Amino acid sequence: MADVIPESAITCPSCRQTVTEVMPTDACAFFWECPNCHQVASPKAGDCCVYCSYGTVKCPPIQAGNGCCG
Repeated sequence: MADVIPESAITCPSCRQTVTEVMPTDACAFFWECPNCHQVASPKAGDCCVYCSYGTVKCPPIQAGNGCCG
């Protein structure tokens, strides 16, 4: 299995600002506040976290094939 990528470039769904962040490895990120417009994003329906919805890389548990938040 490939190594887990710990960083993702997350794009704000409101202002489209993109920020590279280190993802948590032991919890889902249900909310993320954009540092530009301060809008709080939550996951899209069917996604476990904001990184799976708005990031360039899925969250570490999904990458590892372990599911998320379980």
